[in-house]
Parts: sequence; C-alpha cells; structure tokens
Amino acid sequence: MIIWLTGLSGAGKSTLAERLREELVARGRSVEVLDGDEVRTHLSKGLGFSREDRDTNVRRIGYVARVVDRHGGIAITAAISPYREIRDEIRAQTPPGHFLEVHVRCSLEELLRRDVKGLYKKALAGEIPNFTGVSDPYEPPENPEVVVDTESETLDESVRRILTALKYPRFPGESEPAAQIDAGFPGKSATALPRLDVSAREIADAYMLATDALAPLTGFAGRDDHAAILETGRLASGAPFTIPVTLRLKTRPRAGRLALWRDGRPAAIVEVEDVYRTSKEREAEAVFGTQDPAHPGVALLLAAGEWCVAGPVTVLGKPPSAFPEYDLTPEEVREIRDRRGWRTMVGFQTRNPVHRAHEYLQKVALESVDGLLLHPLVGETKAGDIPADVRMRCYEALLEGYYPAGRVLLATNPAWMRYAGPKEAVFHAIVRRNYGCTHFIVGRDHAGVGSYYDTYAAQSVFDNYAPEELGITILRFENTFYCTACGGMASSRTCPHPPERHLTLSGTRVRELLASGQDLPEEFSRPEVAEVLREAYAEEASA
Repeated sequence: MIIWLTGLSGAGKSTLAERLREELVARGRSVEVLDGDEVRTHLSKGLGFSREDRDTNVRRIGYVARVVDRHGGIAITAAISPYREIRDEIRAQTPPGHFLEVHVRCSLEELLRRDVKGLYKKALAGEIPNFTGVSDPYEPPENPEVVVDTESETLDESVRRILTALKYPRFPGESEPAAQIDAGFPGKSATALPRLDVSAREIADAYMLATDALAPLTGFAGRDDHAAILETGRLASGAPFTIPVTLRLKTRPRAGRLALWRDGRPAAIVEVEDVYRTSKEREAEAVFGTQDPAHPGVALLLAAGEWCVAGPVTVLGKPPSAFPEYDLTPEEVREIRDRRGWRTMVGFQTRNPVHRAHEYLQKVALESVDGLLLHPLVGETKAGDIPADVRMRCYEALLEGYYPAGRVLLATNPAWMRYAGPKEAVFHAIVRRNYGCTHFIVGRDHAGVGSYYDTYAAQSVFDNYAPEELGITILRFENTFYCTACGGMASSRTCPHPPERHLTLSGTRVRELLASGQDLPEEFSRPEVAEVLREAYAEEASA
C-alpha cells in the first residue's frame, strides 16, 4: 500500500507521516516513510525546483514507494508533489487499490502563522523564487481518497481519518461488517492479546474471510454452520457452502480474543464466540469422501487440533506476498470488471501452469462472455505441485502472446488447496462468485488428487444446487486434448477419432520431460510456457 501525502510546505505532512508510521508498526505492519526533504538529500541531490526537476524527484519517490508496496510493506510519502499530472501518473503505475492519496490541507494564513523560519514571508516578498503556493503553483488533488485539514482538526483526528479509509468495505447486502481488514483502528493492540502461532493456511482463511471472499460465511465457522455443512453442504441458514472453514487448536482457549501470529508478526485478531469439538473422521468422510490418511487434505485435518474456535476475524493488513500487483481483493476485481464494462465474467481455477487444453476451455468460454478472470491459486499446495512463482511466470508469458489484453484479468486466489474434489469445486465456485464472476469453468477431476473421485464428480455435484441460489453459472467441460487427425484442440463431444490420435501428457510425464531438458510438444504447451517451466526445473536441479 502507498499512502501518498500531498500538500503545501508546513501543512504537517511529515508529522502526520511519522504518527501514521507509529500506529501501523504497532499493529504489525512493515512501514517506510519517504520524507520529501530526506529524499532530496539522499536520492535527488543536485536537483533544483524547476518543473522538470520536481517531476523527476517525485517519480523517484514513486518508484521507491512501489518497491516497498511490491514487497508487502506500506510506503508513506510526505512530499509536496505539487503537480496533479505526475501524481496521477504514479497512481496509474500502482496496482489498483494500492494507492491512497491524502490531501493535507491548510490555509496560507495558517501556514504564515506556523512559519517559524520566515520562508513564506520571504517568498511573498519575492526573495525566494519558485516557492510552491506563492510563486509556483500547487495543484490540489481533484478526487483524493482522503482530505485532512490540519488547521481545523487534531493530529489524532487526521490519523483516524486516514486509517478509516484503509478499511475494506463489507460485502454488499451484509448489515454489519463481521469480518474486516484493520490497518490501524483504535482498540487493544494485537501484541497485548494471547498469542497463537499459526500456519499460512489459517492466515489465508482469515484474509479471505476479512475480504468477503468466503461470503456469506462471516467468520471462522460456528458449530451450527459446521454441522450443517457436513450434513447438507449448506450453512445453517441454507446458503450453499461445502467446506467448513475452521480455526483448530490443540488446547481449548480461555480468552475472548486471540491474536494470530505468522513469521514473528501479528496478522489477525479473532473474536472468540464459541469453542467446540467435532469428529475429524466424520468431517473427513463428509468433505473428502474418505478417511484415508494418505489423502493430503485428510492428513492435514487429522493432524490439526481438537478444538474449533468460532468467531469473526480482523486481519492486520494484507499478508506478505510475492505477487502484490496481482493480489486483488474481491472488491478490487469487481471494480476492474465494472470499469472495463464487462457484464459477464468467467472464472478459471488452476493450481497448474496453463496448458493448451486449459487455453482451449478459456477461449471457448470467452466466445460467449465478456471477460476472463484467470485466478490461479497461490496458497499452500501439496509437495510435487508446480511452485506458485513459476506458475505466475507461465501465466504472464501466455497472456502476453495469446490473449486479448482487454478481455483477461490475472489475479491471485490466496486460498490453499484442500484437494476435496467435488466439495471443493462448489467452494471454488462460491469464491469466484464473490469476486464478481457470473460464470465458472469446471472441467474433469476439478480439485482432485489421485483416484479418490470419479472423473466428473466435480460437475455432477452442482446438480444439488439451483443456479439462482449459487449465484453463478457453471460451465461444464469434458476432457480436452489435441487431436492429430482433427489438427487442433477438441473434446470427446466434438472429436470422432480414436484415443490413439489424441495427444495427452500426464503430469508425471511432463515432469520427466522437463527434468531431462526435453521440449514439451507444442500441441501440449505454448513454447513460451514450456521455456519458463524448463528454466525453473534447471534452476531447481542446480540448486
């Protein structure tokens, strides 16, 4: 996140930036302040105050701020940055939702009163040329996210106004924001609460709850919702929901609030509304269709704690990520969809690099919908799956050469894989609905692993739900392949030729080819994608 403070000299930007930094650091955030005077001393030494030099200085500040944002930190800039055009340029270079412009407003009369060095007086007397607000223009923001008036409000009030703007709004239709992101609201600091160290899976769940990616679930599931999900594939309210999102502990907590910690920092706060025990075996059978501990999802469940904690969750900012430019919340995705004028949007779930069969399904769908949300899962997956950073490079290479830029949106899905087959297919569809999709692609063995599920069980499970109650249309596709006789991609519904004319590669065979440095057939993978995979395997082999 970039918090861009702009205003005249003496308006209070540096004081405000430092107080903001203190508030955010106290809540576990990594923060860097880029003060205009310090940047001129250390990064822009030698630049003057011409329009060109001012723009150069502000561009440098913007670049450093984006680097901080890209690595999961918060950059607070405190520079006059007088020209609207250059501020808008930096906003355009920043991922959507990552730029908060704050106009720090103060009248010239008040600035003269505060001016202990007499700079404004000298400027008004013509002794200082190019002085912003006197002999050089200051262009106030036209549509800043926040306006603070340091002349009429206290420092605490200004800080509160900015922190409030950092809060994500609740899901449309909810009466109260039961889950939220807290970038620094008043209340007991997380460091003062009982500490619970958790895995990346719990943090991913907390974040998705807080951004309404799991609506209508409003917090870690309570006992009534848990029982209803296992029994009916619905919440206690009757709304479709197939996987209980739980916070499991080894021992029963006694506190009413818990701080979830990850990598030595507080990441979320849970308001404990209930604590209960469940049968892990019953949950495994209901969700995964098996109690086999060799199943990766079952193994995680059996190793988890006995006690389930229920209650709303507040996360203390976005989790650190290797892909900040693609980490869009449901609200941000819906905003981009609307801005592009898409009335319909199809979601595609993947935990693998996109190969030609995936590309075929997506482009068939794009023939009848306005836009594609390519939504790769970047949360925890099982050993042997392609790492998320490699997959993201594959997606970038594919989109650059083979898709119309205005009709595809690449964004990350922070969820972790349960490998729950049909139950997870419904779960994924609900998530994509919350991200604004009107359609969702479900192919063969969606979210499956091994031979635990029938090939098309992930499609037939949707027969249990009416389209209007899911709020999303399911596009069911059969197995696709390259047919050498047809000379192109096809499926069993469109190709009359025998299987020996169909080119398919198992994941095992793909890994064997890559490990040996061989090329993947172009009928299976685009050359650019194959090259990314080959380089990744070479790096892994040499590590």
